[in-house]
Amino acid sequence: MKPEQSASRREFLKVSALAGGGLMIGVMVPSLNRFAEAAPAPVAPFAPNAFIRLTPDGAVTVVVGYSEMGQGVLTAVPMLVAEELDADWARVKFEQAPSDPAYKNPMFGVQATGGSTTVRASWEPMRQAGATARAMLVAAAAQAWNVPASECRTDRGRVVHPSGKTVTYGQIASAAARQPVPSTVALKDPKDYRILGQELKRLDTPLKVNGSGRFGIDVHVPGGYTAVLARAPVPGAKIGRLDAEKAKAMRGVKAVLEVPSGVAVVADGYWNAKKARDALEIHWDLGANTAFSSEGIRKTFLEAAQQGGTVARRDGDTAAALAGAPAAKKIDAVYEAPYLAHACMEPMNATASVTADGVEVWASTQAPGVVQGVLAGIFKLKPEQIKVHTTLLGGGFGRRFGMDFVVDAALVSKAVGAPVHVMYSREDDMRAQFYRPASVLKFEGALDAEGRPLAARMHAVCPSIAKAAQMALKDGVDRFALEGLVEFPYRTPNVQVEWTGNEPPYGVWFWRSVGHSQNIFFAEGIIDEMAAAAGQDPYEYRRGLLGEAPRYRGVLDLAAQKAEWSKPLPNGRHRGIAVGQSFGSYVAEVVELSVGEDGQPKVHRVVCAVDCGRVANPLIVKRQMESAIVFGLSAALYGRISIKDGQVVESNFNDYPVLRMNEMPKVEVHILPSTESPGGVGEPGLPPLAPALVNAIHAATGKRLRALPIDTRELRKA
Repeated sequence: MKPEQSASRREFLKVSALAGGGLMIGVMVPSLNRFAEAAPAPVAPFAPNAFIRLTPDGAVTVVVGYSEMGQGVLTAVPMLVAEELDADWARVKFEQAPSDPAYKNPMFGVQATGGSTTVRASWEPMRQAGATARAMLVAAAAQAWNVPASECRTDRGRVVHPSGKTVTYGQIASAAARQPVPSTVALKDPKDYRILGQELKRLDTPLKVNGSGRFGIDVHVPGGYTAVLARAPVPGAKIGRLDAEKAKAMRGVKAVLEVPSGVAVVADGYWNAKKARDALEIHWDLGANTAFSSEGIRKTFLEAAQQGGTVARRDGDTAAALAGAPAAKKIDAVYEAPYLAHACMEPMNATASVTADGVEVWASTQAPGVVQGVLAGIFKLKPEQIKVHTTLLGGGFGRRFGMDFVVDAALVSKAVGAPVHVMYSREDDMRAQFYRPASVLKFEGALDAEGRPLAARMHAVCPSIAKAAQMALKDGVDRFALEGLVEFPYRTPNVQVEWTGNEPPYGVWFWRSVGHSQNIFFAEGIIDEMAAAAGQDPYEYRRGLLGEAPRYRGVLDLAAQKAEWSKPLPNGRHRGIAVGQSFGSYVAEVVELSVGEDGQPKVHRVVCAVDCGRVANPLIVKRQMESAIVFGLSAALYGRISIKDGQVVESNFNDYPVLRMNEMPKVEVHILPSTESPGGVGEPGLPPLAPALVNAIHAATGKRLRALPIDTRELRKA
């Protein structure tokens, strides 16, 4: 008799699918003829669905379909499952899911991670998965004991009966696999949670500390090569003449190829590929885009802002209210935000192997499901012929939702007939045309006789991320362009929000917190200006206008309380405050700073209050708020991608700096208890930071900065 082969996951179970927010589970019961075999087969794990594998030793593996980029999904998702499974947390492990529709994000409809959706999307289905497995384990134990299942309970990986009988999950796992899958299961009352809501240590930290965790940059496939690309220095530039002879003659070089994104140099390692790429002689036909500059783009945006745009929100009659208000009660302002790079610590890279049978990819990607679809289209294959191994991500921030680095690897692999690891240098990535859009906001506002907002007209001009991502506009408006503005929460009888799309040739993309990143800076600067014009305290002014917005008001009050807003500060220190909602969560921040003689702000303290609904792991929430504050502070103080003669100026951290350790303020995070549905936490901590910073600078200097990053020249003392 031939030895029996181990059954694959797909053979062992009918893969579960998330559809319409529900969990569909199918289990394959071993056939009778297998039991009749003389040699016993290995005991298969209890795998009631695609997300759980329970082995006879009692270990529970949770298969996670989301990408881990530092935000904690490899801990949060197992916590959701383990809570309802009533597992022993010490026996819980994680496994990165393969690329498979079973692991699609139900909020996206494809396997992808972004938009601060993981816990929001997983809260119900992952708990359902755990509860289903628990019900089957209880049913198996009850059947073995010949007692009603209702008499049994579970406790930390065991099924327990009042008679004193007890059995571990591992001991009953095989019998549980033969139980029918219940169509409905009861979920725990939150008051009974043991795991959810606890500050548990992250499961992936040891792998990152001991070096065993594998990032995309660590992948090496036997027989593979490394490729580095030379790209057009100006968008739309074409290769006029290519002389690659010197590069081809260099050590380790296998090939020099023209590909859609430029010229690829393939060699036996990164350094040889890079040196050969630098030796290429490429004469570019630069085209008309050399006429673009940051100042020219700004001027075009400002001109467009003076005109009418597509209206996304209209309350009352803003035009009439503005026309009827006395000049002394009016505020006119222009706010500006620049293009920004993602600057992930792990530069973009991917490994691909294209064969006659399909494509295999190893990549630190946020979107393995999208990778499958895109490569299937390029190579005229079925999605299941594209196998994607998702590694750990060295930062994502939306950048790794892009397909450029994966497509490059696959195209070059096909051309050379071998696995290829495409590697971007920091400079390659910084100039790769994936930026947070530059944006201009024209604001016209008016106060009533009591100093309350009477009218607010906000007209934003910026490129469209939706167009870049080939997503449809709704009623002519890119929702990403106006998110954070259309939700303007302050009680104002006349509000009009407009957008004009303006498309310079520089690529735009999702950036951490997307449109909220600039629009909450605009909105919270505006309300601070209104408070100043009304002669009122900026915290109290906001509070008085948020009576119909209790969750905004809740975090605003908590942040002010923890920052001791009413308590005087030492001489030279000042505070600013801001609040915003994004991705289903509400965050308020207070920045405490001083401004030096050289005009350089020194941030001493940031107090953050967050209402993100029900919380899976408070420690993860706090770390994500801290992370977003650092990211936002880097952008507000230093971040700018600028254009000169059509080319991107910045190239590395020498001219695109990020916050250094000695600049890091003290950060305090306070979570507002909530019974609301979970909100996101990866991004919402970022948007209030810049306006709180600028508002604190106004308190310190009396100068209102309306453009980012901070221009210290405006703050220098004579």
